[in-house]
Amino acid sequence: MASLVKPPSLFPILLVNFVGTLGFSIVLPFLVFLVMKFGGDAIVYGLLAATYPAFQLIGSPILGRWSDAFGRKKVLLLSNVGTSVGWILFLFALFLPAEKTFSINIEFIGTFVVIVPLFILFLARAIDGITGGNISVANAYLSDLSSDESRSNNFGKMAISSNLGFILGPALAGILGGTIYGSILPVLAALILSLVTIIVIGFLLRESKSIPSSKEILVPEKTTIRKVFAQECRETYSTVNTTKPRFQDVFKLRHISFLLVLYFLIFLGFNIYYAVFPTHAANDLKWSITQLGIFYAVLSGIMVLVQGPVLRKALKKFSEEKLVFIGSLILATNFILFVSNNIFAVAGAVILFAVGNGLMWPSFMSILSRRAGSKLQGAVQGVAGSFGGMASIVGLTLGGFLYNSIGVASFLISAGVILVVFVMSFRLLTEK
Repeated sequence: MASLVKPPSLFPILLVNFVGTLGFSIVLPFLVFLVMKFGGDAIVYGLLAATYPAFQLIGSPILGRWSDAFGRKKVLLLSNVGTSVGWILFLFALFLPAEKTFSINIEFIGTFVVIVPLFILFLARAIDGITGGNISVANAYLSDLSSDESRSNNFGKMAISSNLGFILGPALAGILGGTIYGSILPVLAALILSLVTIIVIGFLLRESKSIPSSKEILVPEKTTIRKVFAQECRETYSTVNTTKPRFQDVFKLRHISFLLVLYFLIFLGFNIYYAVFPTHAANDLKWSITQLGIFYAVLSGIMVLVQGPVLRKALKKFSEEKLVFIGSLILATNFILFVSNNIFAVAGAVILFAVGNGLMWPSFMSILSRRAGSKLQGAVQGVAGSFGGMASIVGLTLGGFLYNSIGVASFLISAGVILVVFVMSFRLLTEK
């Protein structure tokens, strides 16, 4: 009698996602103050903020391909070791005196002074970023464990773990950073959590992907008339002789190029908002750090509720494609409301933000996962991570420039980008 194999638990992968999000969000309240302490200005802060997504843009697709070729667990271990190294360097920088400098002389440019603590902060964020494909690989791992019926629900759980990280991260930074030790305790907490995650992956995480023994992988065949009229919308495959998935194979998958464009636009709209809102809250709304922390905590808390029971009920009535369509319209409306300084408009925007994002994002990630297929899942998620990283770099940089130029009208740019997503999502409804 054959023994039943218990499916891998979702807990380790949800923990990986949670710690990754917490590590990103925990630096938000105090990073700008560190830059100023070490002699930097707004330009330096912007460059430092963009360092993580810039290097993630390089590392994410490589790690995604490696996870397809060598397994998810090994790549997740490598990624989280990189995160821990980044936090160790970050912690080391906090103990260095701000006046510690060295000079670099480059021909045709001249001599310029480098502040050593700032340089190490850049190095820490770069190392964390280039090994920061853990989220993309985690999405691929989750897809390996998901059936068509459980996919949206599982990605909803993944989104909840992200939101919990966004709730706890700024809260920890606010509580621990308010002590006499300043930024040291929040960074130390992030380091300890990353080390715990390595232990969890090493001892609790089971490999979700079987590694092919031959050099043949599967790539999509051309669509035929039989495929067009098939009832089940799955990719069919033929073999090619190669040792690992190639980047170009990702774009041969049906629908994937279109979904990657949507992925980029969604991240672009959000990151313009993320660059603009903190400055808007401080300058126009006159909020304190505590009020801003409460805002993010409430927003993330509502999203946890939406991506849990609300999403489960919504999926019983609507397809994932319809939820992307509906959610993107709600999101665009929320960004428009942020233009107003009225507290009721802001409160309404928070609710619409949580509902729109809570319905749209897990549904969109489920669609991307389903249409990626099994053999190129990691590669697709890695390339998607790079698209998101590129959009983050552009959005964060553009958001600061827009706010300095047009103020709160910058939120209308975010709304416009998400409205483009709304219009383009019509195609999802016709290509199911």
